[in-house]
Formats: sequence, structure tokens, C-alpha cells
Amino acid sequence: MTLSKIVNGASLKPRSGEPPKKIVLLLHGFGSSGTDMIALAPAWQEALPDTLFLAPHAPQRCGMMERGYQWWGLSGFAPSALAAGAASAAPAIDAFIDRKLEQYGLSEADLAIVGFSQGTMMALHVALRRPQAVAAVVGYSGMLAGTLGLNHGDFPKPPVLLVHGTADPVVPIAALHMSESELKRLGVEVTTHVSYGVVHTVDPVGLRLGRDFLAAAFARSFASPLPA
Repeated sequence: MTLSKIVNGASLKPRSGEPPKKIVLLLHGFGSSGTDMIALAPAWQEALPDTLFLAPHAPQRCGMMERGYQWWGLSGFAPSALAAGAASAAPAIDAFIDRKLEQYGLSEADLAIVGFSQGTMMALHVALRRPQAVAAVVGYSGMLAGTLGLNHGDFPKPPVLLVHGTADPVVPIAALHMSESELKRLGVEVTTHVSYGVVHTVDPVGLRLGRDFLAAAFARSFASPLPA
């Protein structure tokens, strides 16, 4: 079953005041919201002045968190359950991306996807299955939720940054190492950062690394020649 259409959330317009030339899609974690996730954007605006930041709410209300949302009902961390959940939520995100790229006349090369926790699972799932590669993926405190359909190797491989705290009690640090190993096996370029003593959150170092990774990825995307 696919989830309903994404119609709401939080956003931050380009600092330049001009029409957006880039989009950063921010996907929140289980029980959170776009309102929480958009808080990352102000720290990145100066480095990404022409970027529109979009932080939609997931389509489902989270029964465990009165004011929160979920991409799917997270009942456990069994690999099959995570893969099925991410697959069920992906169509709504893909449709949202398609609408926004068309609205602003942009392409996947002008889009980066950033996730936190369950949002990282969604960011990786969606980015590796888009028709074309997005500019970059940044994942905080999350993991790769399965490789179904990817083992043939013929899929978009955007650069990925994974950041995780060693003291995370929700998604253990082992998830970073597993995800890194699997992504590299699939031929994806992966950069990782381990935040020592950090729990299930984004620390200032991780925030800075995400900003720099996005800026570098967009610069490479801008410099790349268009296909003939």
C-alpha cells in the first residue's frame, strides 16, 4: 500500500531572494515533523544562497507521538520490515520531488536529499532509485534500509555522507558501518563521520560537515557538462 500525497510541511526560501537554483529536501525522523527538520536550514543558507529548503511532513500521523509524523509505522528493525516500510513510503516522496522539480524547472542534479533517522532510510531508498542521480545525499543517525532491486548495479549513485553518534541509543552506531559497507559494495561513493559521545541528534560538527558536503556536491554538479 502506498501512502497518501505529501501536501504540507515547512520551507525556507533562498537567501538570495532569487528563484531557487537548487533544492535541499529535508526528511525528518520517526515521530518528528518538517517543522523540526527545517531547523537545519538556517545554518546552511549562507553557503547555499540560491537554495530552496523543503521539509515536508510525512503523510502519516505517528500514533506514538501526538504531534509527530512517520514515513511508515516503525514496529521493529528487522531488515525485511525496514525495506518494506521504506518501499511503501517512497512513492509519496518521489511524487513530491517530481512536482517540485517541475515547478521550479530544475533537474535531479539540482536536488540534494538530507535525512535524519527514519528520514535517512527514506533519503537513501529514494535517491538510489530515482531516474537520474541527485547531487548528494546526507544521512544523519540512520541506515540503509535494504538493497532490493539494486544488486544489478545499474542505478543512480549519488555521493553519500553518513554521520552518526557513538552514543546513539535509538539507531546504534553499527548501522553506520553496515550501511557504509553495503553502499560501497554497490559502488556508491560514501563518506562517513563518527561523532564521539553524541546521541540521536545532529551535533555542530555534523551540521558543518553536511553543509560543506552539499556545497561541494552542488559545485561539482554545476561544473559537470550536460550530456549530449
